Amino acid sequence: MRKIIHIDMDCFYAAIEMRDNPELTTVPLAVGGSEKERGVLCTSNYFARKFGVRSAMSTAYAKKLCPDLIVLKPDIEKYKVVAESIRKIFLEYTDIIEPLSLDEAYLDVSHSPKYNGIATLIAKEIRERIFNSERLTASAGIAPNKFLAKIASDWHKPDGQFVIPPDRVGQFILQLPVSKIHGVGKITAQKLESKGIFTCKELQSIAFNDLVEQFGRFGEHLHELCRGIDERPVENCRERKSLSVECTFVQDISDQEGCMQSIHALYEELLARLAKHQELIIHKQFIKIKFSNFQQTTVEASSTEPILELYENLCKKGLTRQDRPVRLLGLGVGFKPDLSKKSTQLELMSP
Repeated sequence: MRKIIHIDMDCFYAAIEMRDNPELTTVPLAVGGSEKERGVLCTSNYFARKFGVRSAMSTAYAKKLCPDLIVLKPDIEKYKVVAESIRKIFLEYTDIIEPLSLDEAYLDVSHSPKYNGIATLIAKEIRERIFNSERLTASAGIAPNKFLAKIASDWHKPDGQFVIPPDRVGQFILQLPVSKIHGVGKITAQKLESKGIFTCKELQSIAFNDLVEQFGRFGEHLHELCRGIDERPVENCRERKSLSVECTFVQDISDQEGCMQSIHALYEELLARLAKHQELIIHKQFIKIKFSNFQQTTVEASSTEPILELYENLCKKGLTRQDRPVRLLGLGVGFKPDLSKKSTQLELMSP
């Protein structure tokens, strides 16, 4: 039985800025781009969240919600130094570490000698050491797999932890909203909810073949996750080459206008996921289209940031390749290789 810990730093970028400047600790604060440059927020502190300010929100809109909001430009190099310090702490408990971004990582402590392998105690000590070393708080989720560990780390945020023991997985998963399933974005959640499916228990009632027919390979994914099954291993030194979001439609879209509406919703979801990857450098954006005959096409263009209008143009170009309804749409970006990050990871992993 695997023992997986998901560590998620609490409003990481904002927390570092508050730590370094105590005057910011009692004011609404966000880290992100300038409103004059159509910037987007990476994160916000809990004072700002009371006003509805959240990551991936446009800075201009955030300022409307909270006129007193202070927005700082991200200092990625400073955040990287802190992240490296935290990962050195992780290495004292396990060498099986999968960083997802600067502020979160999976740890497989199944064979850790610390605390006789009791993952709950390991997570507690890691969080205490992060606070003592960096004066930052972290939340943790402990579970038998990555999917549940990530969900658990959100349960007692901020500065808390939650465990899902193996013998409680079946009970826990039943009431979990389908929107919490990894890969279920706004569009897919709405499609499921339109069919009266709001929880994993309700999703379990859908036959495997029906899920595959409606959602393709993602249907297989849904069938397993709604039962708390996730066999993915924690992968060391994984380098992210791209990031994408997609949706398989319950009913094929037959007109361009419908595709454009879906692109807008997917674009918001993509921005939300990109907000946690400010350290990565974008060099292209792409769109994936799967037609009703299951043939697929991809259109891409060079770009240093995800631009909605460019996605729309790429989609229009892709739609000309077949005169058929659309079964699936996906938006994504490609990242440049980060050679400095790769060398740092190798250095950290060396004895």
